[in-house]
Amino acid sequence: MIVAMSELPSRLSVVTLGARDLPGLRRFYRGLGWEEIPSSDDEWAGFLLGGVLLALYPVDELAAEAATAIPSPAVWSGITLACNVDSPQHVDAAFTSAVAAGAIAVADPVDRPWGGRSAYIADPEGNRWEIAWASGARFDDRGALTGFGS
Repeated sequence: MIVAMSELPSRLSVVTLGARDLPGLRRFYRGLGWEEIPSSDDEWAGFLLGGVLLALYPVDELAAEAATAIPSPAVWSGITLACNVDSPQHVDAAFTSAVAAGAIAVADPVDRPWGGRSAYIADPEGNRWEIAWASGARFDDRGALTGFGS
């Protein structure tokens, strides 16, 4: 039997990346043209992305809060972040723009077996981003995902 947790709403509000070089990672995301929230500085930074806050926080401080008994992974964690775009052609343009801003090309844009198109980049600290187009992705005027699928 599954019990619903009525006190925990079904939403994603913030994604926090633990940063080894927060000023450098902050410069990278600003270099993508993403707008920082006014309270950002080199101790903590945030970028509002279509209704979700991307936060950058020193990795040691984040580990002290969230991973006190778990060692840090020595390799890729298996987590990707995704930025869905409006067309298959936009995948290629966004990939090129991100690499020009300092992203590491991980996988060039390709048509995927699931019917979409995507590419992968990594930020300067290795956090993986998928730039993707999926025909069923729907967005509101802010760029927030409002639906996914047929």
